[in-house]
Amino acid sequence: MNQNWPVRRSVLCIPLVAVTLGFAGHVTAQQTINLTAIDGYPIRAMWVKEFAEFFIPEVDKRLAAGGKYKIRWNQAWGGQIVKPRGVLEGLQRGLGDIGVVTTPFHTDKVPMQALAYVTPFVTNNPALVARTLDRLAQEFPAITGEFESYGQVYLTTAVVLDSYQLFTKPPVKELGDLKGLKIAGAGTNLRYLDGLGATGVAGPLTGYYNKVQTGVVDGAFLWPEAAVRFKLMEVAPHMLKADLGSVNTKVVPVNAGTWKKLPPEVKKVLQDVAIAYRDHLAKLAAEKGNSAEAAFKKRGGTITTMSDEARAAWAKGLPNLAKEWAAKLDNQGKPGSKVLAAYMNALRAAGAKPLRHWDRE
Repeated sequence: MNQNWPVRRSVLCIPLVAVTLGFAGHVTAQQTINLTAIDGYPIRAMWVKEFAEFFIPEVDKRLAAGGKYKIRWNQAWGGQIVKPRGVLEGLQRGLGDIGVVTTPFHTDKVPMQALAYVTPFVTNNPALVARTLDRLAQEFPAITGEFESYGQVYLTTAVVLDSYQLFTKPPVKELGDLKGLKIAGAGTNLRYLDGLGATGVAGPLTGYYNKVQTGVVDGAFLWPEAAVRFKLMEVAPHMLKADLGSVNTKVVPVNAGTWKKLPPEVKKVLQDVAIAYRDHLAKLAAEKGNSAEAAFKKRGGTITTMSDEARAAWAKGLPNLAKEWAAKLDNQGKPGSKVLAAYMNALRAAGAKPLRHWDRE
């Protein structure tokens, strides 16, 4: 973790930005802007690691090429300032300037971010999901408006997983084996258990290992890369390969007060690098999917692959989560049904073959 300068609350560093920028018209030397980047997840989480090792260096490189500005970063990960659920509120309160919000924790505050969660069994292409959702954010201002209402400027969405799978302590080879089990998940994905006789337990993935180990839950919805990175195979060695699909779980926003003070050149670099970070994460997610499955088996895990017929039965047996989601948003004056149709049409046009056409029922 970068320790270039001491950890301090962002509410203190924002005035420093203002003071530094206040001399913009009177000096020619490169100006330094202090920014605090936050996430409650630890540096070993892929998106945090890549923020530190890809996003920040790329911003620094592009600003250095311009010669006018540089950023002194305070990287506050793993609970230094906020916990995993606390990034949205932390940015709103000015405890950080930029961060990675895990959106499944905030379906009440940013419900439009749940779109991919309510359309499972549609695609395992993380890049397609990420690009499509960013395009929708440009087309439908209500999407970015959810972050504006919490004092933040939306830069990009991010998909960090190729597909959700199910990891359990007892072997689960078919849906009937789930009856009576307790399964951890981010939140919305726990609806995938509807009608299966299992109980969902919401929480961040950092707690899954201990929850399974202590018997609080019997397993978790997760993706192979994270299961290996967080050593879940030690306590939940059985993976049911259901290919529930890629979903967006992250948004990179900037505190609106900080954003207002930044020079246009810095804003442009942050916006451009955010898109590069989005595509970089999606590429990594796709690449690491297969290799992580091999690593999972090498470290003692077993994988049961569901048949196409069993996956289709799971998909068709669920309530229409997407239509429920869209109708609720429609009732709030948001374009839920329009966004759902635009999303599904875009994925189908790109070659996706949904097991269930959520928008057409």
